[in-house]
Amino acid sequence: RRSRHAQQLRDHNTNPCVVETDASRKCMDDNYDKSMCTDYFLKYKSCRKFWRGIKMQRRRNDVKPEMPSAEEQKKMLESIG
Repeated sequence: RRSRHAQQLRDHNTNPCVVETDASRKCMDDNYDKSMCTDYFLKYKSCRKFWRGIKMQRRRNDVKPEMPSAEEQKKMLESIG
């Protein structure tokens, strides 16, 4: 059984970067060489930066929940292309 923290990391509603996280981990598992995984790390970092900005903006505007739901996230990403 997974810890609550581990479950949150797998939940798209609280962690919009699950796909990027998994891709980075898989690359490291497959290659054991960080230099081969740079693109995956950059995508993960960009994802975290983007959603952290959204979360901070919502917090400043007193929007709850601070992180949009997975459905809202998808709509937001579709709207920006």
